[in-house]
Amino acid sequence: MSLHSSLKTNAGALSQHRNVLTRAERITQLQDKNKFVVGTSSPLGIPKVRSIMVTVGKKKPTKGPDAEGDDATK
Repeated sequence: MSLHSSLKTNAGALSQHRNVLTRAERITQLQDKNKFVVGTSSPLGIPKVRSIMVTVGKKKPTKGPDAEGDDATK
């Protein structure tokens, strides 16, 4: 029996960005913001937490043919 192409996952799929966090992940983020106190706050009904994907920009070359303002390309 074959697997539909939309259901296939990549090898590194577990490390990809997820929009939905587990309760434990949400609690740790709320603890960092001091909005959840262990022992006094209830883990049920905790507020939603934004999950922001951080992207790393490309570095600009400092020297070489790809550098901006290079006199060799004129």
